[in-house]
Amino acid sequence: MIDIVAPLAAASLAIFGDRALSRQNRRQDNAQRSRDELRETMIALAKLTGAVEQIGTALQELHLDMKADRAAIYKLLNEQGNRITALEAGKD
Repeated sequence: MIDIVAPLAAASLAIFGDRALSRQNRRQDNAQRSRDELRETMIALAKLTGAVEQIGTALQELHLDMKADRAAIYKLLNEQGNRITALEAGKD
């Protein structure tokens, strides 16, 4: 009888031990995967933050250029308006 029970007990322990180890390995793999995903997320977030800062800087430069252009256009329009006024005054 012991000849039958001992191998069954040994096989049961081996299977239980194997499952416990595979479960532990899966947990470690999941933990490593989670750390890798977190690292990738942090890198992506840093890249995204840098890109947003570059876009903000480009928009500020564009805004300043537009202000300068607008000032130049209004200056020219004012000069043309003065010329038209002088011409109209000369007609009378």
